[in-house]
Amino acid sequence: MSTDETPAREGLQRRSLLIGAVAGAGVTGIGAASAVGLNEAFGAAEDPTADHSDAARHGLQVEPFHGARQAGVATLPQAFSAFIALNLNQGASKDSLRRMLRVLSDDAAALTQGRAPLWDQEPWLAENPSRLTVTFGFGPKAMALIDAARAPEWLKPLPAFDIDQLQDRWNQGDLLLQLCCDDKLTLAHAQRVLLKDSRSFAKVRWIQDGFRNTVGATPAGQTMRNLFGQVDGTVDPYPGEEDHEKVVYGRDGFEPWIEDGTSLVLRRIHMNLDTWDEADTPAREDSVGRKLADGAPLTGSQEHDEPDFEAKGPLGFPVIASYSHIRRSRTDNPDEKIFRRVYNYDLPVADASGMSRSGDISGGVSNTGLIFASYQSDPIQQFVPIQKKLDDMDMLNTWTVPIGSAVFAIPPGCEEGGFIGDGLF
Repeated sequence: MSTDETPAREGLQRRSLLIGAVAGAGVTGIGAASAVGLNEAFGAAEDPTADHSDAARHGLQVEPFHGARQAGVATLPQAFSAFIALNLNQGASKDSLRRMLRVLSDDAAALTQGRAPLWDQEPWLAENPSRLTVTFGFGPKAMALIDAARAPEWLKPLPAFDIDQLQDRWNQGDLLLQLCCDDKLTLAHAQRVLLKDSRSFAKVRWIQDGFRNTVGATPAGQTMRNLFGQVDGTVDPYPGEEDHEKVVYGRDGFEPWIEDGTSLVLRRIHMNLDTWDEADTPAREDSVGRKLADGAPLTGSQEHDEPDFEAKGPLGFPVIASYSHIRRSRTDNPDEKIFRRVYNYDLPVADASGMSRSGDISGGVSNTGLIFASYQSDPIQQFVPIQKKLDDMDMLNTWTVPIGSAVFAIPPGCEEGGFIGDGLF
């Protein structure tokens, strides 16, 4: 194992070799501009007038791992995500799951703080944590191994909905690792480390990669947009607001399945951009109930204006239609609320041609959608009623199809020296 000084010294040597190689290459075909550009980049990094303080480097920002609650739920959403479902090996036991969770927790704790785990073969890739969080979720099999009597009643597949075209490859797993980070390289390295930890205990069932705007691309606090171009999550009960504690952790409302625990409903939603392209802006806004440019309700002028569902247009029809997404997702029941922390996905396609039609989940030139992560104290009381209303008559169903669904119990956090889920064993 190298000393702490060795990677830095080797990095300087490699950098010097790289600069020399590129400078020489300018004579042989790459061109002087490439060498100048690279030297300027290194020069800027080494500018003696530059601010080298840790606070000036976004990559050094950290989110806590230890604590009463797991990070990655109330955390300000990061730019990139990887939701990973693992299936435990056939002979998994309570003891093997305990050992697995301890190893994963120890390494996740190190990685989130910018420290390489002991056997990390690329420790320099862990140096910029970039607000990395690792959140654990338990599926039915994991909870059955830990303590079946403490498994919440809602930890099971959701009821079937008419709009679903679920593909088994995106459905339930035994254990969830939710990785979120502001740097894709850091996230990819953490994912690799944790999957190497787990391969003696489990197999990867699926990985769902997602993204939002990168750091600094939009004003702070602006609601994210999905790939339909619409703002997504305007009415979320944000952390710090009165409703958030009740909605997510059951405070002053639902009975939590465990103190400081919550649930995650993960829905993979295919978005048909080909048929969306066929709708003009008024038709799109009618289906959503909001102006696409700024997210304001059709009866308002700013995103967070309260919609007026009673307002009528010149011909006497409601301005916000009864089938609009904003109307169908609203409820008069104060208990029917969720906290969403969603990510886009956009996968490469091969031999793309033609058009996909309404209801199709393949074809066309895009494989695009939403990783809809919904946190709530009780999915049956909070998520399912909202989903039933959307299932009945949401115009957005014309362009969206759920293709994956999973439910996980999110246990509390842990203190230093402990591991996620230790209080359940």
